[in-house]
Amino acid sequence: MLEIHPVAGALGAEIHGLDLSGDIGQEDFLRIRKLLNEYQVIFFRDQQISPENMRALALSFGPVQTHPAYDTVAGFPEITILESTPEKPTRIEAWHTDMTFRQHPPMATMLKADITPPKGGDTLWSSMTAAYDALSYHMQKFLEELNAIHDFSWGFKESLAEPGGSERLADAVAANPPVRHPVIRTHPETGKKGIFVNALFTTHIEGLRPRESQALLEFLFQHVTTDEFTCRFQWRPNSLAIWDNRCTQHKPVNDYFPAHRRMERITIDGDKPY
Repeated sequence: MLEIHPVAGALGAEIHGLDLSGDIGQEDFLRIRKLLNEYQVIFFRDQQISPENMRALALSFGPVQTHPAYDTVAGFPEITILESTPEKPTRIEAWHTDMTFRQHPPMATMLKADITPPKGGDTLWSSMTAAYDALSYHMQKFLEELNAIHDFSWGFKESLAEPGGSERLADAVAANPPVRHPVIRTHPETGKKGIFVNALFTTHIEGLRPRESQALLEFLFQHVTTDEFTCRFQWRPNSLAIWDNRCTQHKPVNDYFPAHRRMERITIDGDKPY
């Protein structure tokens, strides 16, 4: 029997009663997609999912993407490894929407916990539709007329600055020039509007002077992290999260150093934001 346990007011729900380790029937897939549209991020516990299972579930949503900057699971170039060790701690700490440096950012992301620290290492999510709805009418209308620039190089500037980083990521930089997206995008399935700028990849807003752009982006970056728009998930091994990349941001909480944390991620292709 399917059990749904919302985890916060704005977004997020734990789903119990579905085994994702085998073939997912059409009925169950449609239920998952409906829950994703409703809760924006959904969580599953105790899922013994192989890379084959993970890829098959992702393909149920649509074509999958690869990522130019991360190692991948052997034999599965679509599944990237997000790993933090004492020798190589994670660098991603900013709130962000995945891969907005692409013309077609992912519509959704799946993340599975493989190795989790004994404490810490949670992930936060924020609802961009709730953040948009909380703005004044005049601010909404002002933002809806604006476009912003998103840049791979900006998001990976620390990696590029490492010894050998610019050479290692040269092909990725060349393949991912800056792109333009609307500051407010419309969800193609629900029709809801949401904020679509993020601190990791958004460099500036077109048509504004630099100080104006910086001030407005700083306001939006802080606004989207308002507690009432967020939820928090505590990982355990074999936990799985699926989030709608079109209407959420997320942030890892890096409070577990020097413990080991290893996750596997796959992203599903999306459409051009509008």
